[in-house]
Amino acid sequence: GPHKLRECLPLVCLLRNRLKYALTYKEVKTICIQRLIKIDGAIRTDPTFPSGWMDVVSIEKTGENFRLQYDTKGRFTVFPVQAEEAKFKVARVKNVAVGSKNIPYLTTHDGRTFRYPDPLIKAGDAIKWDIETGKIIDHSKLEVGNICTMVGGKNTGRVGIIQHMEKHPGSWTIVHVKDAAGHVFATRIQNVAVIGKGKEPWFTLPKAKGIKKTIVEEMQQ
Repeated sequence: GPHKLRECLPLVCLLRNRLKYALTYKEVKTICIQRLIKIDGAIRTDPTFPSGWMDVVSIEKTGENFRLQYDTKGRFTVFPVQAEEAKFKVARVKNVAVGSKNIPYLTTHDGRTFRYPDPLIKAGDAIKWDIETGKIIDHSKLEVGNICTMVGGKNTGRVGIIQHMEKHPGSWTIVHVKDAAGHVFATRIQNVAVIGKGKEPWFTLPKAKGIKKTIVEEMQQ
């Protein structure tokens, strides 16, 4: 759904530059206007529509589904997924509040609002929701021992297990993360997004599995 300008991949870039279904902007417009592209289960006809992290892009005509994720260099990867995995989406909770008539609600990183959420869900946690019904089916806390990915900063795209959190009153909370290769790195709490419970992610990760390689390791490959 609508992501921030600096954190999005417009539909035109997705179809023309990444998936190579079009050569020009005009061709992208023609594809969109035929109502062939769905993002998170909703048909989108605007070529400039901002898709972003964790969005599920479905093209029914070709039977393809993609999930937008970050690679370890912080770039978007358009990762193909099975139809089963395209039925849900993972979102990061931005804040939890009480609206008019005392209705509790939460907002997510992609601009969505869910009413009457589980009272255990707090800001920073992750929710897994069903695209068809629009209901939350699972949630995971932002706490030590859970698997997470980086969605900002120079570690964007790295995946690891939360080791510990340092609270600094009046400053940023720093989260220490250890990836599968044993590398430990630290980042601010707003760059961390939980993507599963324990060590198991809710969805398939791109081929690097969120492990950042050094330049030497990349050369050896």
